[in-house]
Amino acid sequence: MDLKGKVCVVGAAESDLGKVAENTSHLDLIGQAAIRALDDAGLTLQDVDGVFAATSQSRMVGLGTCEYLGIKPNFIDSTQIGGASFMSHVSHAVAAITTGKCKVALIVYGSTQRSMSRAATSQRELAWYEDPFKPMMPPSAYAMSAARHMHEFGTTREQLAEIAVAARKWAMMNPVAYSRDPLTIDDVLNSPMISYPFTIRDCCLVTDGGGAIVLTSADQAKDLKQPPVFVLGTGEQIGHANISSMDDMTTTAAVDSGKKAFESAGVSKEDIDVLALYDAFTITTLLFLEDLGFCKKGEGGSFVENGRIAPGGELPVNTSGGGLSYCHPGMYGLFCLIEATRQVRGQCGERQVKDVNIALAHGNGGVLSSQCTVILGNSSTV
Repeated sequence: MDLKGKVCVVGAAESDLGKVAENTSHLDLIGQAAIRALDDAGLTLQDVDGVFAATSQSRMVGLGTCEYLGIKPNFIDSTQIGGASFMSHVSHAVAAITTGKCKVALIVYGSTQRSMSRAATSQRELAWYEDPFKPMMPPSAYAMSAARHMHEFGTTREQLAEIAVAARKWAMMNPVAYSRDPLTIDDVLNSPMISYPFTIRDCCLVTDGGGAIVLTSADQAKDLKQPPVFVLGTGEQIGHANISSMDDMTTTAAVDSGKKAFESAGVSKEDIDVLALYDAFTITTLLFLEDLGFCKKGEGGSFVENGRIAPGGELPVNTSGGGLSYCHPGMYGLFCLIEATRQVRGQCGERQVKDVNIALAHGNGGVLSSQCTVILGNSSTV
């Protein structure tokens, strides 16, 4: 079935970000983001009949979300595959809306990971064959991938640092970004080491925050408040659960999720104006640029040199500042979708990229485990 352009994102918003008020819960942040996104769309909670939710702070967040918001939807989905969950939710929401299971889908996330301890907000799966070696997870897993990429392709720490610097330059134009101070390559290299080759500036922020997007049919979207942002294509693929079971530590399942998304959207990488890539660590941006086809495998390091993905560069990547400088409340995927939506609408203020018709948002979950890709476009693309 051709689903291109049948469903639109019509609302998008964050909750409060950074470190939120004392005694704020993840459901409070979900509620904030949901109300703001619905208001953005010109809808209310009474219009919502499909709920999609994931968080690391609750095993049954779908039930908690519906109870908190006071709604009893016709369709509910709590798929939890880490930070890629929300791109997966978009794919599932498209299917639900086009088959009549629901009319208005609300996708939400919330986390108080900064206010509370990481141990209290993000319970990691037991890794029987890894935990005896006492790794620092998830940094150690991603650091292994980065070290392998450096060994195999000659990628340098300076090249990885370029990614953090580019993200910070974008964040400096985002008034709600958590980290907005200038950052240089030397700053990244000379920061405290976390897990070689990563310093703390190669690693994502730890913040509180929530987000929400609202989707409905293209027909209904015509009558709403915002210009519709069409879902052109999606792709989902998992590779493994534990990093020790990854087939190739330099290649992710984004190769397959991206291929599916491009094929269903009927576009190519040359058509993409903006990328929102899950950047839990600097290596993830590099891997996804390669695996989604924006450069060849092994050439990601040289590709990002000289500000290529920074403001004014050839390829705008993570224009919000990304998980490295904007926010990262445990799982980041939904914030990629929010930024991609705003870029397609032309509503990003100082950081707005000129003439954005198509944006790609890519989510990553676990330890490079799940990969999901969503391609969004404006009315000229359908």
